[in-house]
Amino acid sequence: MRSLHSHTTRPGSISPPQILTVESGAVYHALPPAPVDDDRDSELEFDVDDFGIDMSTTVQTVDSRIRWIYFMLGCATLLPWNVLITATSFFLSRLVGSPLRTTFTSYMTTTSTVSNIFAVAHATATSKRSSPSQRVFWSIASTTLVIVILFLSTFVHCQPSTFFFFAILCSILLSTFVSYLSTAAFAGASLFGAPCIQSVISAHAAVGVVVSVVQVITSALSVWGSTPEAIAAFISNDSAGDGKVEEGSARAFFGISALFMISTSMTYAWMARLPVYIDTVGILEQNAELDGALGSADEAGGLVFCSTDKSNVEERNQMLRVFKANIIYEFAGAYVFVITLAIFPVITITIQPTNPNTHPLLFTAIHFLAYNFGDFLGRYICSFPRLIIWSATRILAFSIVRTLFIPIFLLCNTVQGPSRGSPMINSDIVYMLLLGVLGLSNGYIFTLCMLGASSLEHNPRLRKRHEDVPIASTVTSFCLIVGVAIGSFGSFGMRAIICQCNPFVN
Repeated sequence: MRSLHSHTTRPGSISPPQILTVESGAVYHALPPAPVDDDRDSELEFDVDDFGIDMSTTVQTVDSRIRWIYFMLGCATLLPWNVLITATSFFLSRLVGSPLRTTFTSYMTTTSTVSNIFAVAHATATSKRSSPSQRVFWSIASTTLVIVILFLSTFVHCQPSTFFFFAILCSILLSTFVSYLSTAAFAGASLFGAPCIQSVISAHAAVGVVVSVVQVITSALSVWGSTPEAIAAFISNDSAGDGKVEEGSARAFFGISALFMISTSMTYAWMARLPVYIDTVGILEQNAELDGALGSADEAGGLVFCSTDKSNVEERNQMLRVFKANIIYEFAGAYVFVITLAIFPVITITIQPTNPNTHPLLFTAIHFLAYNFGDFLGRYICSFPRLIIWSATRILAFSIVRTLFIPIFLLCNTVQGPSRGSPMINSDIVYMLLLGVLGLSNGYIFTLCMLGASSLEHNPRLRKRHEDVPIASTVTSFCLIVGVAIGSFGSFGMRAIICQCNPFVN
């Protein structure tokens, strides 16, 4: 779900003009390099030609090696979020008896998204002064360490309140580390061209499906052989059970996730030693060293460059101008995630199967798969030109219509007492279809906003300014993250509505 990280290239990393064709048949027209007007840094600039690289040849040559590794990096940037979401049942099983259990999901999504906003802002601001490869290595290592700690936590029992703060701390750390990993991965991928960028973006959607499939398999193995009586006891005990099933499922999932992160780090280390990678991404590495040296010299000498101040003012003015021009795309994209996070998973996690022979833990795992598959499909169909909508007003209308999902899901089979009667939507199949549509509309409208906001051909608000394209993508991505944060805060209100309408939800 949490395709929630910035899908933009590093500002200033523009490849030479060329036409790139990927296996899907889509044709990408790279933007011509924008003129640079910075006298102070003119002697420090690098040109790709200085390294003797033919970029059109490079993209084709490294396609089979580099693209798959960047696909793995894209998976790694969204895997921690899926680790948190899919392990929700395990977290809740450790919070039985605590008043914090009812609002745990809202706290987790809110704290992770808020920390994501600040981390992305800092990672973007300091990207020019940091080595992409070093950021990738320490981000993956830190993320892997947190996942390993979560794996070990399945063997340890503590007070519910202590575990609550432990889980929230893990969500904040994972969100922070992934923010730096994402910016570094896109910075390197941008120099290899559109195919590698597409690999990272595609991985964001694909990892959710893969993770959900793994969760369904581990959950099915954990609840295999459960009797209807055991399932009924599990439901009557507020879907808590003895915690053994959730513990085993989470342990397997955390272990697989940690192994994937380790393998990603190893494959990236192999790629970082390739000559083509050193020649291409080495530009960013050397620029980071030079920027760091200049920063140290400025601090030591106490120098103040008026040109730098002027450049900062112009950059802020440009960002404000682009923000105002693309306000419709930005609001539509943000509102998509406001609705999604207000519903998923705070409402959907309370919905129980109508079939008494279906274990709620397996049902929850399948419900994550239904949403993630819909989200993946929504992004994929945007690769067909006939299905792309460029009108900002129509995209906004579609985004607002998604508000109807809130009352629709409240009519589903939420946890109820015997006096509540039969819910209006009392079909597991219909419920799963609704989840698929929720995910499909999320991925589809989100992608439309990203495509439309930065399109010189279809967005007249940019007025053919090539230099506004990376700014438009960055601003739109940041607005989407803000929408995720607002939706996370809104989930508290949705949980309150559920508890008010249904006193049997604890």
